[in-house]
Amino acid sequence: MNAQDAQISVRDLELAYGSFVLQRDITFSVNRGDIFIIMGGSGCGKSTLLRELVGLKEPSRGEVFYDGVSFWGSDPEERDRIMRGFGILYQSGALWSSMTLAENVALPLREYTDLRETEIRGIVSLKLALVGLSGFEDFYPSELSGGMRKRAGLARAIALDPAILFFDEPSAGLDPTSARLLDDLILELRESLGATIVVVTHELASIFAIGTNSIFLDSEAKTMTASGPPKKLLAECHDPKVRAFLTRGVEEQKKGEAKPCFF
Repeated sequence: MNAQDAQISVRDLELAYGSFVLQRDITFSVNRGDIFIIMGGSGCGKSTLLRELVGLKEPSRGEVFYDGVSFWGSDPEERDRIMRGFGILYQSGALWSSMTLAENVALPLREYTDLRETEIRGIVSLKLALVGLSGFEDFYPSELSGGMRKRAGLARAIALDPAILFFDEPSAGLDPTSARLLDDLILELRESLGATIVVVTHELASIFAIGTNSIFLDSEAKTMTASGPPKKLLAECHDPKVRAFLTRGVEEQKKGEAKPCFF
């Protein structure tokens, strides 16, 4: 893709809590239509990076741009406008337990649009149908399996037809079959909605099944040490930590000094 296709640009970002630095010098771009994977071991700062991308935590240093507009450099009204184009699926699904699925999905529509109730009901039914939950409008989250709750959370995330979807460990807690079905659904939604998708995950099956581009965060180096399509990193990157992560130690590591892998 050409440079002008970059929808998200991150420049020299530092992830820190007070004086404790998780990651520094994080620089990457996400192109339109990408399914972009943020990967790395536990505690490397993946979820913190996601929080800084979606506006939940201000970075200690660096810039995040959406379509060339500085997110953290903008006034609150402009940031709010940018965030209206986000859809977020949290690790737990984050559904309101006291609301039915229809009420959960309708919540952002009632909050941010002037649509009539009949129009909202139609959109809710469509979004639930897109994630395979047609007919479950009146069910409560407690009545669903883990995989169904994740899909319901996804239906709510796409309620406003966002330009960018953010997923935080979407397969966490799911059995392999449910995780694979969720991966298939993510691919289908990327095609049907034309959305750009950013995914935090450590699940290898998902990384290779859906990822078109990625970065690897190294907790010891405190920076990103690899970027590129996951399958290309697996085939061509010789950094021992990246290979260990992508093969989970199955493959014997090549000896020699580790070098960053950027494709």
